[in-house]
Amino acid sequence: MIPPVILASQSPRRRELLEKTGIPFSIIVRDTEELKEASMPPQELCLHNASAKAEAVFREHPDSTVIGADTLVFLEGFPLGKPEDEEEARSMLRKLSGRTHHVCTAVAIRSPLGMKNLAVLTEVTFRKLTEKDIRHYMELVDVMDKAGSYAFQEHGEMIISSVRGDTDNVIGLPVRDVMKCLNDLGYRV
Repeated sequence: MIPPVILASQSPRRRELLEKTGIPFSIIVRDTEELKEASMPPQELCLHNASAKAEAVFREHPDSTVIGADTLVFLEGFPLGKPEDEEEARSMLRKLSGRTHHVCTAVAIRSPLGMKNLAVLTEVTFRKLTEKDIRHYMELVDVMDKAGSYAFQEHGEMIISSVRGDTDNVIGLPVRDVMKCLNDLGYRV
């Protein structure tokens, strides 16, 4: 029998992306401490955080397949997580303005069927933003719960000039890669 799937994330964006696959799942989240260590390579840092989230839930539900994920924005190798306040959000958007950065989403899958880890990088280039552009964007989008203080899927056209790679990854879950991992574990999706 194929184990039930649990998404170890309260991100509404990850929930929406996983719902599109048609896989039934529940959501269970446990508090874990996320590292923000700038000295670690992006994929390693995100994978550490994703693994901690998946393992915290898997310990309590060892008969389930648990999917943990972590998304961070990296500018010149330095991680930009969720802003602490609006001033930090404005500062992040100023730093990203007119520049290219990377979005890394790592996914850790823990299951009685096996273990899978992956980390996907996508390159994103911002338009040159004025203070007025930043203020207008922040009026339209709740940036406080978003890595790098922005959301590709929410008025991204206002601030982003180009994306090279998987846009689902920028939103928070590289769905194609996750589906391949689940297929490898025996799920038919």
